[in-house]
Amino acid sequence: MRIYFTFDPRPDLKEDLLHEFPEQDFIFRNSVEEDILKTADILVTYGEDLTERHIEIANQLQWIMVFSAGLEKMPLSEIANRGITVSNVRGIHKVPMAESVIAHILAYNRSLQWIYEKERNAEWNRKSKSKELRDSTALILGPGAIGGEIGRILQCFGVKTIGCNRSGKNADYMNGMIKFDELTTVLPEADIVISVLPSTKETHHLLGAEHFKVMKDSAIFMNFGRGDLVATDVLQEALLQKDIAYAVCDVFEEEPLPKDHPFWTMDNITVSPHVSSHSSRYLERSFDMFKPNLKKWLKGDKQLENIINPQKGY
Repeated sequence: MRIYFTFDPRPDLKEDLLHEFPEQDFIFRNSVEEDILKTADILVTYGEDLTERHIEIANQLQWIMVFSAGLEKMPLSEIANRGITVSNVRGIHKVPMAESVIAHILAYNRSLQWIYEKERNAEWNRKSKSKELRDSTALILGPGAIGGEIGRILQCFGVKTIGCNRSGKNADYMNGMIKFDELTTVLPEADIVISVLPSTKETHHLLGAEHFKVMKDSAIFMNFGRGDLVATDVLQEALLQKDIAYAVCDVFEEEPLPKDHPFWTMDNITVSPHVSSHSSRYLERSFDMFKPNLKKWLKGDKQLENIINPQKGY
């Protein structure tokens, strides 16, 4: 079985893989090389390096393992037409992303930015406007692996959690659930609105001006999923009009965020450069998900963990 990595992992992870699967033909590169792709049975990629042509010429390709949770930049239609199995590392981001979200919430509630500013200026000022997280309500858009971990930690702080997804189906660590079309009924009671939704046809510009209008003017909006959840101008206007108190965004419609964009200088938004999932253990966890799937595949078991539907994009 020829297994082609379009990136070159850490030596220790690579050596461990070669030791555990000595009979397989592993190829590691830092790009997509068409001559290798034509003979690959399994492709391991971050996803963003694949084009329609790559899928067209990959005659032997049976399975694509994506070392990422996001798939929106992949040629999914062509992959679906070929019937190629696709799996990803969904859930791998839950620990670092949940920690990032909680860190930003606590930094805002406990006035950490204000404290750091006073420290830089050597100013002894005790007039902080800190508040407690306990007894607040968080609305979590996308209560899957990441959203569930955020909900679990928030509940430890005494926060009521409400999940929101397409179906309204129950999810772990949620005190209640709603569907997308019920958002306006619950947004008025949310102190924190957190999105970790993927980018799909259903989530594209899911939040509009009308949603921000019904939020509390003291609410925090946090987008850690995908930037196209809300149009940039809609969010900017909501912040300028003070429909909400604050926003923390790790993702944007246009990335990198242009240097001249107003978000950089506005005092009621934190711009995070799509780093909430970063972790020194990212590849380690990815390999821990890939290897059991590879063992299944080599035994002829195609019921892999984290199989995604290319037609739906998740």
